[in-house]
Amino acid sequence: MKAVVLAGGYATRMWPITKHRPKMFLPIGESTVIDRIFAELETDERIDEVYVSTNERFAADFEAHLAESEFDKPRLSIEETSEEDDKFGVVGALAQLIDREDVDDDLLVIAGDNLISFAVSDFLDYFREVDAPTLAAYDVGSREKAKSYGLVELEGDRVVDFQEKPDDPKSTLVSIACYAFPRDSLSLLPTYLEEGNNPDEPGWFVQWLQNREPTYAYTFEGAWFDIGTPESYLDAVSWHLEGNSLVSDSAILENATIGENVHVMDGVTVAETTLDHAVIFPDATVRNGDIRRSIIDEGTHLEELDLAGALIGAHTTITNGSP
Repeated sequence: MKAVVLAGGYATRMWPITKHRPKMFLPIGESTVIDRIFAELETDERIDEVYVSTNERFAADFEAHLAESEFDKPRLSIEETSEEDDKFGVVGALAQLIDREDVDDDLLVIAGDNLISFAVSDFLDYFREVDAPTLAAYDVGSREKAKSYGLVELEGDRVVDFQEKPDDPKSTLVSIACYAFPRDSLSLLPTYLEEGNNPDEPGWFVQWLQNREPTYAYTFEGAWFDIGTPESYLDAVSWHLEGNSLVSDSAILENATIGENVHVMDGVTVAETTLDHAVIFPDATVRNGDIRRSIIDEGTHLEELDLAGALIGAHTTITNGSP
């Protein structure tokens, strides 16, 4: 079995934090979003190859990341795009990868920005049991949230209806970006695209597919975070830290108040400042401030600021409210 980790997005909703780094490299505790996935795929003996589908802009970043990692299976498969407007769409990029890498096997497809609480091995166990296209489904608990995802309607575990990003959701059970396809189902991808169907989200392909062959859902409880916004990233950090905080041994704290769910990285200086639900990247300095639900990038220098819900780009200096 092969696996594809989707890592080709540009995460424009999180700029400037993700303008020059893939959002999959954002830290969740001592690891990163994508490394949590790699770790699971590395230990599952059913998966013999892992393709990391990314774009030309971030190819060098992923090459360096994989070279320094402990993982043996992942290797890059590069889309020929470098800007958001050039993207093929996820389904289009997946079809190109299957052709480019000559994939002729069952395939796991999972988004590299997915933070999930279930074990990928359990998902694959279920896929082997039903031997049919399988998606992971989660109850987001809100019809408003459900509008942003693929809505799943089930009879038992079988998918009987699928609506991608409906305006009026009938339920709150949605498909997350984790799919498993038998080899024979993948052969339908070219037909799907040749018919002029939507090449963007995998959910459109699943919607088309479930009308042609039995498709099943692996439902799970616990936690799931689609890390595409600053809010979802901070929520994922909070889930991982469970109200605690993670402060690097090399950080300097001078009369600092560290609240809940704070991650302070290497070389940071925090003085006369209160932090709460915040992520401070390496070598930043924050003095005489109050920082809440904010992300402060590396090498930034802030003084006398009261920030809530802020994103501050790398190597920025703001003193007394003026850059």
